[in-house]
Amino acid sequence: MNSLILAVVGVGMMMAGYLLYSRFLARRVYTLDATFRTPSHELEDGVDYVPTNKFILWGHHFTSVAGAAPIVGPAVAVIWGWLPAFLWVTLGTVFFAGMHDLGALWASVRNRGQSIGSLSARYIGARGSRLFLVVIFLLLLMVNAAFAVVIAGLLVSTPTAVIPTWGALVVAVLIGQAIYRFKWNLPLVSAVGVAALYSLILLGDRVPVVLPETVLGLSPEAFWIIVLFVYAAIASVLPVWVLLQPRDYINGLQLFIGLGLLYGAVLIFRPEVVAPSFNTNVPEGTPGIMPLLFVTVACGAVSGFHGIVSSGTSAKQLDKETDARFVGYFGAVGEGLLALGAIIATTAGFRTLADWEEVYSAFNEGGVAAFVTGGGSILNAGLGIPTSLSATILATMAVLFAATTMDTGVRLQRFVVQEIGDVIGVKLGTVIATVIVLVVCLGLTFSAGADGSGGMIIWPLFGTTNQILAGLTLAILAVMLVRKRRPVLPILIPLVFVLFISVYALIIQLGGFLAEGNWLLLVLDVIILIAAVWVIVESAVALNRARTATPEADDEDERDSVVTGGGSQE
Repeated sequence: MNSLILAVVGVGMMMAGYLLYSRFLARRVYTLDATFRTPSHELEDGVDYVPTNKFILWGHHFTSVAGAAPIVGPAVAVIWGWLPAFLWVTLGTVFFAGMHDLGALWASVRNRGQSIGSLSARYIGARGSRLFLVVIFLLLLMVNAAFAVVIAGLLVSTPTAVIPTWGALVVAVLIGQAIYRFKWNLPLVSAVGVAALYSLILLGDRVPVVLPETVLGLSPEAFWIIVLFVYAAIASVLPVWVLLQPRDYINGLQLFIGLGLLYGAVLIFRPEVVAPSFNTNVPEGTPGIMPLLFVTVACGAVSGFHGIVSSGTSAKQLDKETDARFVGYFGAVGEGLLALGAIIATTAGFRTLADWEEVYSAFNEGGVAAFVTGGGSILNAGLGIPTSLSATILATMAVLFAATTMDTGVRLQRFVVQEIGDVIGVKLGTVIATVIVLVVCLGLTFSAGADGSGGMIIWPLFGTTNQILAGLTLAILAVMLVRKRRPVLPILIPLVFVLFISVYALIIQLGGFLAEGNWLLLVLDVIILIAAVWVIVESAVALNRARTATPEADDEDERDSVVTGGGSQE
């Protein structure tokens, strides 16, 4: 199989999904209304609720939801062969992720920007909502801790990425000032920002920053982890337009340039895919493809984390409700393109099958490193970009994406801590809540030693936890649509599939943790399994209640929010 065929078919499927299927969803299912007064206008505060140009918001939303996961998941999942990963990424993007992310934005906007946790209490039932706050907290904890470890590892293994990684912050702050304070033309700002970012990449490639063996008594990895968390904490309390929005916007542009380079190199070089379509010779210890494929590739197919971002930050910045189609659905398409690029890089970026099998000698041995190596090889062969610079471009792309998810993740986890405080009757301010998040994240990250490797301890549960939350978001959407008597099958079919796969995977993992005597993951698995069963029962009850109740008006949600106060408002 030639990788060019994969690229053409995959990109074609996802673009058709945006042009055709998302139009159907926007008009017939969610019935988006350009005249609807969104929370960014109704509750505008200049900090979290900020009406935002849809292209800038797309960059913020997309880079926040993407992170390193759409690279890591597919890069690991190709161990079962390229075809299963390709099918799940393309079909999942079109029929699961785009619909899910667009719907999450719509649901939150129709409820004054409330979070998924608050919406679950409103539409599914108050009994399970508190348990879900805990599950959401765990998911964000996994993301923040694990991404800190991944970024620190890349900064150490690819020191040429250090200058562009941190220099991008200065570029982002200047872009924010140019857009919001000086009202510069957006295309001009974009061109200047991209030029500055790639100048930093060239500089970084020439001037690698290699830390000594110890820094302030810490290993280089531990030092970078602490610096990353301090940065994320500061970024999470700043107004979104100062750093997060412009940083994510410029990263979004960089991704499309990076993907353009990768796909352009594939077009010219047309490398053969050396990995098998179905791998019948998987290394010993590799889990079965069913159901693990569907939770290993989460971001890039469907991801509950997207619902948290959509309802946590993006919905509060949406200028017009109709922008949700571009921001939400096309954001999922962007992530799908990244996941497809990861599949091509990790299956066609090696010279022979033996080279590929050497890298994929055990489960979880692929990942970002395989993406950087394979993708760098394709860039070098197709465009003649030196190997070192190719690796710097891809490593910087991976680091910036993971970092944007991490700083947004800290912000969202702070919201969740404040919501939990509300539940137990304790009012937590922004600073205190952020400190709590930092203490918990750093506590987990350094729980296994001074090297920070503890950040990966609970990562094995990321996929299943993530998909359970996707199921919760889909259940909320299904209830809202049934109450309004709109088409519900586009949501109901993915809902049943996601919940079935998640519960199946949790049971498989439960047996594995029990056999290993891993009591921490065993207990967490049981908690998440209870939450999953809870979602299924409560969703069935809520759907039946909505089906038999009197149909509601289109504006019923927001009118109820105003009357009841709308629950917790971050």
